[in-house]
Amino acid sequence: MALSKPKPKRLYQVWKGSNRFFCGGRMIFGPDVASLFLSTLLICVPALVFCSQVLKKIEKHDPCLGYPVLAVALAITALDLVFLFMTSGRDPGIVPRNLKPPDSEDGLDATTPSMEWVNGRTPHLKLPRTKDVLVNGHSVRVKFCDTCLLYRPPRASHCSICNNCVQRFDHHCPWVGQCVGIRNYRFFFLFISFSTFLCIYVFVFSWINILEQKNEDTLRKTLSREVLSVILIVYCFIAVWFVGGLTVFHSYLICTNQTTYENFRYRYDKNENPHNRGMLANIKIIFFSKMTPSLNNFQALVVEEDHSEDRPITPIAGGNVTNSKERIIDIDTTSKVGEVARNLTLPEILQNLDYTDIDDGVKHKDSDVGVVTDPVLFSDRESSRDLERSSTHDIISIKDEGSDEGNNSHRAMLATLLS
Repeated sequence: MALSKPKPKRLYQVWKGSNRFFCGGRMIFGPDVASLFLSTLLICVPALVFCSQVLKKIEKHDPCLGYPVLAVALAITALDLVFLFMTSGRDPGIVPRNLKPPDSEDGLDATTPSMEWVNGRTPHLKLPRTKDVLVNGHSVRVKFCDTCLLYRPPRASHCSICNNCVQRFDHHCPWVGQCVGIRNYRFFFLFISFSTFLCIYVFVFSWINILEQKNEDTLRKTLSREVLSVILIVYCFIAVWFVGGLTVFHSYLICTNQTTYENFRYRYDKNENPHNRGMLANIKIIFFSKMTPSLNNFQALVVEEDHSEDRPITPIAGGNVTNSKERIIDIDTTSKVGEVARNLTLPEILQNLDYTDIDDGVKHKDSDVGVVTDPVLFSDRESSRDLERSSTHDIISIKDEGSDEGNNSHRAMLATLLS
């Protein structure tokens, strides 16, 4: 009976990252997307309270808080939410994974900046842990990602939360529940900028409302009467230090063309930044350049077996990987052995052997192999004599259908472990 072919699925349905998809893969969020609702509440609740305060003043024909103040507050809040969801719900610049390690380049013996080597599923494949690439005439070191099986592009990094390599990785923001990378950084900056402006706007007009009421009464009575305005003032004063500080910090990063990841690692303290093109050019790159297209089509049809989970690559210092669970097959026993041992691992065979009757004096050096030979494998006559002396001892003989060289290697291995 012919095996049925696996049914094609959408790429987002078999995606190996930790992302969460909505609207048929059109919207991609991080695994901590629930924090997005908290950020929305932190923006909407104080904004709606402020708008309700303004409406009350409009009903009382207050000249300071009118419809223009209300309209601006609603516009800032709406834009702030739009930029928040544009930051959180789009591909930040995820680098597609490789299904297999890249082919090894010529000249494996060439000098590399790292002594660590990646030894993949193919024992003969050796890749340097890092390699150098040229960026604007400067040599930049890029690393090999064991999870994505690729050399990360310059300025890319692997996010441990989303489990993806992201182009121009800035950081993973828990408030938006998404990585901030090359495709959503401008929206992230606009989000924190409008959040700062909204805090300042509500703070100022809340104070204006209190000072306007003070002319009719004392300040203490005014504060006791305008409780919501006082709460908004305290809330905005605290919030502006966070979002305002982020806005100032990222303004500096934009002007110097750095990322948060690079700045925190002091990457350009001693070395020249190869990406810095001057303040005006750096601002143009962030806000006025063409948006980098996504490298992934999450709605595309793929075969699930082609994107099955692969074993992770373990970086080791060269050499071939030997499977510790190699099976020793074609194991036969003599007539005195009670059971036929088949498909056993070498440690299981050695545990069942009895070493009490092995005489160290019988061991000798094999001139060809150079290891101690097991006396159990000497001759049939000696084996018969041992069996007659002790019927409780099981003696096994290992047969190899290969060449004599393979037979000697099996014997040498067993003899070495017995010694």
